[in-house]
Amino acid sequence: MRVVVALGGNALLKRGEPMTAEVQRTNVRKAAVALADLARHHDIVVAHGNGPQVGLLALQAAAYTDVAPYPLDILGAESVGMIGYLVEQELTNALPPNTKIATLLTQIEVDGNDPAFSRPEKPIGPVYDDAEAAGVRKIHGWPLVEEAKGKWRRVVPSPLPRRITQIEAIRLLVDQSVVVVCAGGGGIPVIRNIDDDLEGVEAVSDKDRAAGLLAEQLTADAFLMLTDVDAVYANWGTQQQKPIRHSTPGDLSAQSFAAGSMGPKVEAACAFASVKGRTAGIGRLEDAREILEGRKGTVIRQI
Repeated sequence: MRVVVALGGNALLKRGEPMTAEVQRTNVRKAAVALADLARHHDIVVAHGNGPQVGLLALQAAAYTDVAPYPLDILGAESVGMIGYLVEQELTNALPPNTKIATLLTQIEVDGNDPAFSRPEKPIGPVYDDAEAAGVRKIHGWPLVEEAKGKWRRVVPSPLPRRITQIEAIRLLVDQSVVVVCAGGGGIPVIRNIDDDLEGVEAVSDKDRAAGLLAEQLTADAFLMLTDVDAVYANWGTQQQKPIRHSTPGDLSAQSFAAGSMGPKVEAACAFASVKGRTAGIGRLEDAREILEGRKGTVIRQI
C-alpha cells in the first residue's frame, strides 16, 4: 500500500516546548519510530509542517538589523531543510540497514492572484501572551490572531497549492521504493512571473492541502494527517465535544471546523477520500498504524 503521511508541526514540537535543536530532535526521533512501523509494511512518503520553525527563523532574521530580513520563501526553504535533515536521519536510524531514503526540497506553484494574499490566516511562530503580542505588533507590524484567550500568533498568507513542480522526480523515487521526505511546510510557495520563470512569494502554504495534492498525484491508497489530537471532534471546545471516529467525505465536509487548524485537514481528507477505495485518516502520531487500520483516529472513506 502507498501511504502519504503528513506530520503536523505540533506533532514534532509540542505547544509550550522550547524550540531548541535538542527538543526537536527528540520529538523527531519519536516520530521516526511510528513512521518506521508503517514503512516496514507499506511504501510511505512523508510531508511535514514547519509553522513554529519558520516563525522562529523570521524572528531571528528580523532581529538582525544590518541586513534586510529574508523573505518567507527562503526562510521556508531553510526550515524545511532543517526538519527534513532530522527526519531523514532519525528514519535512517529506525529502519533496517540499506533502506533507501531521500529528502527533497519541493517548490509548489500557487496562484499569484489567490485571495489569501490579502487575507493572512496561517499561524506561524511562537505563541505570545497579551503583553508580548502588543510588543510584536509595535516592533514588526505583523498581523496576529488570538488562537485561544490571551494566546496570540503571527499569521501570514496561505495560498492554495496548485502544482508540485518536482512531482515527476518524486514519483521516480517512490516507484523505486525510496522513502521520500518532501513537500515539507506545504512546499516552498512559488509563482510563474511574466517571463514564465519561477520566483518565491511571501507566504506559507498549508501542509495538509499540499500533502493531499501529493497523495492525489502519486495515486496513494491512503493519506494520513498525524498531529497531537486523537481525532476530529464535533463541537470542539464545548461541553458537547465528541470524537468523530468514522465518516464519509460528504458528512464530514458538511460540518464546520476551525480555519486555522482542523479545517484544512478535514478539507484535504475529504477531497482525497472522495474517490472510492481511498482512505484518509486524522489522529495522533503515535496511533499511525491503528489509524491506517481503522481502529483509532478519524477515518474518512466513501461507503
